[in-house]
Amino acid sequence: MKDYIIKRAFKIADYIIETKATVREAAAVFDISKSTVHKDVTERLGQLNYEKYLEVKKVLGYNFSLRHIRGGISTKNKYKNNLK
Repeated sequence: MKDYIIKRAFKIADYIIETKATVREAAAVFDISKSTVHKDVTERLGQLNYEKYLEVKKVLGYNFSLRHIRGGISTKNKYKNNLK
């Protein structure tokens, strides 16, 4: 694995752990695709630093559990704004 990929994976992992960011938010901050973020923090990070991988997995699991709530709020706001 190339050095810049390893560094990127650790930077993304640190960002997600510190800010409790979603994959989408991390992708926007690092200007890369959601697929790349996901691959970096699941597959690559799991091989490089398993403890950090578990921390990121915990945050992503929490975000995943709230996904349906965020979607509902977003839909509510969409229709609320269209009525004005």
